[in-house]
Amino acid sequence: MTGAELRVTGTEAVGPYTLLRVEAGPIEPGIPGQFFMLRPPGHVLPRPMSLCLSRAGELCFLIDAIGPGTQALCGLTAGDHLHVLGPLGNGFDLTVPRPLLVGGGIGVAPFPYLAQALRDVPAILGFSTAAHAEAAALLPGARVVVEPALVTSLLPADPGDVLACGPEPMLEAVRSLAPRAQLAWEAPMACGYGACFGCVVELDGHLQRLCIAGPVLRAA
Repeated sequence: MTGAELRVTGTEAVGPYTLLRVEAGPIEPGIPGQFFMLRPPGHVLPRPMSLCLSRAGELCFLIDAIGPGTQALCGLTAGDHLHVLGPLGNGFDLTVPRPLLVGGGIGVAPFPYLAQALRDVPAILGFSTAAHAEAAALLPGARVVVEPALVTSLLPADPGDVLACGPEPMLEAVRSLAPRAQLAWEAPMACGYGACFGCVVELDGHLQRLCIAGPVLRAA
């Protein structure tokens, strides 16, 4: 885990989302599925973000501007700086023999970097609108559905080793269909390393900090 002020190198529109690119500096990209805390200038609280792509000397984050913090991140321009802390938490187990990526909406964010690590891995992606589905271009060859179709409708009878990220209802549906799945969950976070207890979730009847226990958890 390393924290540093990083220089923004640019942004790109990906449908309604924004791909924020920053110089990597001393920050390592980590394991796909881990996360980083990004704090734009003028904001007290950072926002947790999965790494979307690791390019030569750059870290790229796919962001959905849904609140003041994410809007501030999407509004950064080349030459701006922001504080980045990470990588944090537990990522995906990449040693599974039959990986299948299953994502919903902004849950596609960690998959391009994950696909970089796994190579030629199949993917199924679901989006709320055709505009949001433009993010599927980050995963060439992925099968795509748009609401009202459900991403789980494309799961094969034997889905193999599912690696999933998306909204909670989708993750619960995947969990019931793929008991070996690895699920990347989301929760509000203020620190990212277990100090604030803001991301506490109930797991198997016990309260745990998702930033420490996850964010990637086994479905079982």
